[in-house]
Amino acid sequence: MSSEFPAAFDFIIVGAGSAGCVLANRLSADPRYQVCLIETGGSDNTPRIHISAGTLTLYKSRKLAYQFHSAPQVHLDGRCMHVPRGKALGGSTTMNSMIYIRGDRSDYDRWASSGCAGWDYESVLPVFRDLENCHRKHDPFYHGFSGELDVSEPRDVNPASRAFIRAGVETGLPKNNDFNGRSLEGVGIYDVTQRGGLRLSAYRAFVHPIRDRPNLHILSGVKARQIVVANGRAQAVVTERDGAFRTFRARREIVLSAGAIGSPQLLMASGIGRGDDLAAAGVSPLHELRGVGRNLQDHLDGLVTLRSPDPQTLGFSRQSVRSVLGSPFRFLMHRKGWLTTNYAEAGGFARTRYAGAVPDIQFHFVPGFRSPRGRLFEWGHGLAIHTCVLRPESRGTLTLSRDGAREPVIDFNFCSATQDMQVMCEGIKFARRILVARAFNSSRGAEIAPGRDIVSDENIIAYLRRSAATVFHPAGTCQMGTGGDAVVNPRLKVRGIEGLRIVDTSIMPTLISGNTSAPTMMIGAKAAEMILEDARL
Repeated sequence: MSSEFPAAFDFIIVGAGSAGCVLANRLSADPRYQVCLIETGGSDNTPRIHISAGTLTLYKSRKLAYQFHSAPQVHLDGRCMHVPRGKALGGSTTMNSMIYIRGDRSDYDRWASSGCAGWDYESVLPVFRDLENCHRKHDPFYHGFSGELDVSEPRDVNPASRAFIRAGVETGLPKNNDFNGRSLEGVGIYDVTQRGGLRLSAYRAFVHPIRDRPNLHILSGVKARQIVVANGRAQAVVTERDGAFRTFRARREIVLSAGAIGSPQLLMASGIGRGDDLAAAGVSPLHELRGVGRNLQDHLDGLVTLRSPDPQTLGFSRQSVRSVLGSPFRFLMHRKGWLTTNYAEAGGFARTRYAGAVPDIQFHFVPGFRSPRGRLFEWGHGLAIHTCVLRPESRGTLTLSRDGAREPVIDFNFCSATQDMQVMCEGIKFARRILVARAFNSSRGAEIAPGRDIVSDENIIAYLRRSAATVFHPAGTCQMGTGGDAVVNPRLKVRGIEGLRIVDTSIMPTLISGNTSAPTMMIGAKAAEMILEDARL
């Protein structure tokens, strides 16, 4: 970090993920304001990020991902869950599956009805449209065609993904060509955030094209350690790089966009949160906000995986050697083939017997064998369906470690609400019905997990307790609202502290029904409108 780097800015954004990158773009579009974007991670300049299929190599990377693990999960056989998060410019959009899902309209209407005025579906739909550059023939009432975020169909859909759609229709689900249109329910090919067959992260979509704006200052490889609050106002951010500390002052606002783990962690490290939690971590309380770190939610996932004789599915075998060896050439020449896959090319949304009018489970279909042993690759071919609980009732917490390191202690408290496990059990049975449909007759092999002997609800639930995993959609730890546990108000201002907002998935009062990247970008864009409105008063 050069000593010539400015020490003061109008706006300081902490976190260059889905929301932070959109904020940096929108706020710096006004040349009157100096904007600083701070990111702990470094450059995204590696093929492992840009080549879509490289996502599998990132989950365990210590350079490109935070390797968090949860506290032991009491209701899941005491297991600690792996919780990787992106650590590069672009945040977790550098390693996610690139699926573009907004959720159900009822998700946003529920936010509004809980006291979050202006966050209903009719209010957020124009924001989604403004961000999107849709390359599919979707209804313009729901979609935008001139935004920065390219949304397209996967470049080279595996035949097994098409078979999944036919199988889903056989079980009674409608075919859905647009999960972001009139209805969420059904099966289809997912929209993805790719450009020319390459991953399009939030950084590449919103910041990289405008990185030379003279009023935008990007500070990567730097960790925000503390928010300095004086006289009831957030005044500065203390940062660290290689043991050297530096303080940056905000003339107008500090915006935390570090995600559902990073934002509450930084608040608590700064003395903002529930007094008991702060005292337990050895942090001197500065401002009591009892909702910080509470209300943690995530999508819990169960797996059905089969072997398959079909060499067209993703996998390594003698029959697929030619295809695998040829995939780099297909990619370089035509942007086709295995290297363009996001793995979960197809999927859908369905209702179990516990659902009301909207789906309560989501499928991510993988045209390959997913190892029940946790390996990234196994020899041979297969098919897999991941099934997650869309609207979990369980709530967890995020606190700080008691060893003085102030690291996050993540306790999802998964399945503390009995119905979450019941819904996932029904989801596993639904996934099995899809996999035994006629569409898979020529490609279906033996079921490896749960296994043919796991039939009763009791046995399925026991299987899920020892194997279920997170889908990596943490949310809710700095919830928006008007009640006593709200951390931010509907304009995303931290309650009781001037000049401080939170803009990321942590503000979600309830988790949306689907993948969280697109909704988080919407939150970033909507927040930017609010921030600029307030700045011009």
